[in-house]
Amino acid sequence: MDANQDILRNPFGMDADCENCAELCAAREQVVHGYGDVGGEFLVVGTRPSAAAATNGVPFTGAGTGERVQSIFADLGFVRSAPDVAEPDVQNIFFTNLTRCRHPEREPTAQEVDTCEPFLNAEIRMINPQIIVPVGERPLRELAVAYTTRRPDSFDINAEHATTIRGRGFELVPMKAPAEMTDEDADAFRDHMRENVLSRDYRQTKGRQSR
Repeated sequence: MDANQDILRNPFGMDADCENCAELCAAREQVVHGYGDVGGEFLVVGTRPSAAAATNGVPFTGAGTGERVQSIFADLGFVRSAPDVAEPDVQNIFFTNLTRCRHPEREPTAQEVDTCEPFLNAEIRMINPQIIVPVGERPLRELAVAYTTRRPDSFDINAEHATTIRGRGFELVPMKAPAEMTDEDADAFRDHMRENVLSRDYRQTKGRQSR
């Protein structure tokens, strides 16, 4: 799988007509693969596309969830466009989700997350990020299974928000789901990133070995 960094939307050319999950295929607007800088050292992982992202075709965009996340990362220097654009101008960061399709009436099932896992795993391997930002409880626990030595049920997003967790090959910096974040929570995340991640040579947290 080769990256095409001339484009930000689905730069790895993943299957845009995936039909692996019958219920999601019947309900979705479109498949929403990852978006961003394929050489990015920061990877942001949500659970599923928001309603706006499912329309835009770009994760973490659109009113509400998208604008809040884009605004936070713009403040940190990763996004160079307004938070309400459908295709943000980003640098050193990649946005994606556990699942690539949105069911309008429910969260994805465990089986759907498992079925989509090869897409996420391929992105992680190709990007080889330094820092992964799980957005919400479910991405945090799913990533914990593969990339930390702690039990998934030992994680609590309220306690882990705006902290750094050592992973196998990179660090996790969890963020509460945007709908659950207060302004104070958002400020805490920005402060932690500036003071504990961006202020040091985070590149020393891992080697650039393949996983």
